[in-house]
Amino acid sequence: MKFIHLSDLHLGKRVFDYNLSEDQEYILQEILKVIDSESPDAVLIAGDIYDKSVPSTEAVEMLDEFLVRLSRRNLQVFLISGNHDSPERLAFASRLISSAGIHMSPVYNGEIEPTVLTDEHGPVNVYLLPFVKPAHVRRAFPDEKIDSYNDALRVAVDAFHIDRSERNILVTHQFVTGATRSDSEEISVGGTDNIDAAVFEGFDYVALGHIHGPQNIGSERIRYCGTPLKYSFSEAKHEKSVTVIDIEDKENFSVRTVPLHPLRGMREIEGTYEELTFRPNYEGTDTDDYMHITLTDEEDIPDAIGKLRLIYPNLMCLDYNNSRTRSAGILTDLEDVDRKSPLVLFGEFYEDQNGRPMSDEQKDFAREIMESIWEEKI
Repeated sequence: MKFIHLSDLHLGKRVFDYNLSEDQEYILQEILKVIDSESPDAVLIAGDIYDKSVPSTEAVEMLDEFLVRLSRRNLQVFLISGNHDSPERLAFASRLISSAGIHMSPVYNGEIEPTVLTDEHGPVNVYLLPFVKPAHVRRAFPDEKIDSYNDALRVAVDAFHIDRSERNILVTHQFVTGATRSDSEEISVGGTDNIDAAVFEGFDYVALGHIHGPQNIGSERIRYCGTPLKYSFSEAKHEKSVTVIDIEDKENFSVRTVPLHPLRGMREIEGTYEELTFRPNYEGTDTDDYMHITLTDEEDIPDAIGKLRLIYPNLMCLDYNNSRTRSAGILTDLEDVDRKSPLVLFGEFYEDQNGRPMSDEQKDFAREIMESIWEEKI
């Protein structure tokens, strides 16, 4: 049985206030071409379907059109909600459209029944576990001890009571320890959302969403497929793709990728204004790409963005790397701040204000408060 694994479409997303709807419509068409070429039995979409819990009309229409086109191909489609989605909105009318082969995860209540697909090797059980926090699982299992995300996932998965003699697939949206993050992903408090991969023992394939860079976790049977598009400049060097899984019997299993080619790339370039506007240096390059330009001139260039956009029309971000910015630490701070957890940032702020680092007791107190806010945040 063949599956296509997708995740983190982030429909409706804007980057530096650029509307990416044209790019997203284009990449969805490219995904459909891959599906037509591969002829899978099912498509797994592992969360963050939308970029916001209340998506724009444009984003809803985009998903509607994509699902209609998938349903016309007589395959099964499985979607779950991610941390950016509203599970209630995404699950609307799910019981009605399941008859068309579109299966959406309901709002989590602790009771998850698999959808069973069958081929010549027997049944394949597909479990849909949307993004959950410890508070969600505690409500469903009040007698269980759940102090962390790892506890929550362990309890939720154990409740499936999977038959390990059969083939089992899990579609979920969480951060598994060891995954490499990107700047465009939501950062938790000191790694409190970490999940141990051992939680997923017994599944033949775990289709993960949440992390934007494609990667395996421990083995190819636990995998993030990554986003179909680049959503931050920290992803500029990512090779975006669609993951294809072939599962025959329990032993015969393979994973491969099919590259995706976007309408526009996302690139970072650095140099003086003169170098970057010298025609031989940019002729033959994709100047229509989304650009982050770093100027190395010692003096600011008047209206640099306006002038550079005459050559690079999709210039998203401009900064300087020169002796002034380096001495002030401006560039370093801008590059590092999105990679630090709230606890680390608060600790740095405390030290700046008080001239001394936080004590271990203060760190524990701050972590406890932040974790409580993080867990209950909707």
